[in-house]
Amino acid sequence: MGFYGDVILPKLCDLAMRHERLRPYRERVIGAAEGRVLEIGSGSGLNLPFYRPPAREILALEPSPRLLDMARRAVPAGIPVDFIEASAENIPLDDGSVDTVVTTWTLCTIPGAAAALSEMRRVLRPGGRLLFVEHGRSPDRGVRWWQDAITPAWRPISGGCHLNRPIRSMIERNGFRIDRVEMGYMPGPKPMTFMYEGSARPA
Repeated sequence: MGFYGDVILPKLCDLAMRHERLRPYRERVIGAAEGRVLEIGSGSGLNLPFYRPPAREILALEPSPRLLDMARRAVPAGIPVDFIEASAENIPLDDGSVDTVVTTWTLCTIPGAAAALSEMRRVLRPGGRLLFVEHGRSPDRGVRWWQDAITPAWRPISGGCHLNRPIRSMIERNGFRIDRVEMGYMPGPKPMTFMYEGSARPA
C-alpha cells in the first residue's frame, strides 16, 4: 500500500489502492476536508471524487508526472483542482496558506517523512487540520516482527512503502497535536493492514 512518488509500478499500486475496502476510509477522511485543501501524494487522483463542499479548492501535490497525468482525468465537478508537481519535503506554498492537509496511505512512502510533516505544519493556518488515514506499525509484537522482516523486501516492489512506520508518534514528534485517532486492523494480512485514522492540529 502507498503510492507516493511511485514511477516504476504505478499500475500495481493503483490497483492496490482501489480496493473497495478502503472506500469507507476515503469517504470519512476526504469528506471532512474544508476550505483550501492540500492533498499530499495525490497519486492518480483516487481521492478526488470524494471531495464535497465545504472543500472549496484542492491543491493536489504529487512528484510523479505520470500519476499527475492520470489524476487530471479524475477531476470532480464543481471544485477547482490545482495540480502541483513537487515533493512533500519541500511544499511550494506560503506559510499558513491552507485550511486542511490530507494524507491517505502516503506517510508510509515519503522518503523524508519527518521533513514532510514539518512542511505540512508550516503551510497549515493556525487552527487548520491534518486529516489522515495511514497503515503502519502494529502494537502487537508478533505482527511488528513480521513488519520489520518484510519491509526491506517490500519497499522496492511497492513504491518505497514502509510497513512499520509508527504513524501516530511520527505525527506527534513533528509539530502536531492529535485531536482524534482510531487504530485497528482492516481485513487482510496483519503486517499490511494496521490502520491509523484521525485528525491533528499544529501544536
